[in-house]
Amino acid sequence: MALADGSTLGIALSGGGFRATLFGLGSLWRLNDAGLLGRLDRVTSVSGGSILAGVLASRWRDLQFADGKASNFETVVVKPVQDFCAQTADIEAGILGWITPFRSAGDYLCRHYQDALFGDMKMHDLPPRAHNLTPLFVFYATNMQTGRSFRFRQDFMADYRLGVNETDNLLLATAVTASSAFPPIFSPVEITTNPNAWHDQKWGDDADMLARLRGKIVLADGGIYDNMGLESLNESIRLVSDAGAPFSIDESLRNDYFSQLGRVRDILIDQTRGLRKRQLIDDFMLQRQRGAYWGIDTAIDDYAVGGKLAVDSITTGKLESMRTRLARVDPDQQGRLINWAYALADAALRAPQRANLSVSPALALPRPEFPLQ
Repeated sequence: MALADGSTLGIALSGGGFRATLFGLGSLWRLNDAGLLGRLDRVTSVSGGSILAGVLASRWRDLQFADGKASNFETVVVKPVQDFCAQTADIEAGILGWITPFRSAGDYLCRHYQDALFGDMKMHDLPPRAHNLTPLFVFYATNMQTGRSFRFRQDFMADYRLGVNETDNLLLATAVTASSAFPPIFSPVEITTNPNAWHDQKWGDDADMLARLRGKIVLADGGIYDNMGLESLNESIRLVSDAGAPFSIDESLRNDYFSQLGRVRDILIDQTRGLRKRQLIDDFMLQRQRGAYWGIDTAIDDYAVGGKLAVDSITTGKLESMRTRLARVDPDQQGRLINWAYALADAALRAPQRANLSVSPALALPRPEFPLQ
């Protein structure tokens, strides 16, 4: 849905395990209170952010909007997300995938998503884009064969090298699993599709190879390619909720090959993420692009706005060091992650010469029983 000035609004929900799911929840909560949730044109997501986006997409029809704000957001979205993040998802799925022949950890994770959140809902069951009253939901995975971003949407799936497939209709749980299948435990996730259902490929003339790559697709966590989910966020106003863990110094790096390879991987991913982030923020600061960015390690004092809901503290600093896992998060940590994202989003949306959305200051944190100081 376009805003009053004709602009379109999109948000990217980053990866980062349950840390990202809950941080993104606080971000969406602030958008809802500002009357912006119902005006979103696109929601892109990666990994832990895709869990949240899946809940929002699957329950969009249940939200009761008035002037862009859903009066039942807490019941329809917040409660199921917090309940889900109060359970550990990765240990059981990982162990069962290791000891069970012919089934992977990704298969068990997908079953967990089905049982706890999505049931047998398929991508084409999500609300369509009729009259632009529903956002376009884009769930990112990484195609390990083509090395490109793989996109699941409610209307099709796509890969730059493979083309577009509007026919095959996979489970929403499968899309979320592929998006959050971080290696080496939950990846790869393999999906099969009809090679003849694809079109508009950018591969070339090798038809036999193209058919094989379209028939059996090997996917892993979307954060391998782009942990912020920016690839197709092309709305005129771009909002980014980033709960990716800051890169850490390792003083005790071991000399074995596997430790070195893992460290090289982390450095390469951090460099790519850093380049994307710097370009994005430069575009905002130089007014080449309207939008707002807030990250879990952002200093809230950097936003030159009054009436901020929080200050940088030891408590907020500890949130960024939370493990990147799909493991149970205690109620107090859940509340603080939600509050911190809400406070940062509030400041970022009101920062001068960035999003220019005329958002009024929020009056209170959504979970006041969990202070940030």
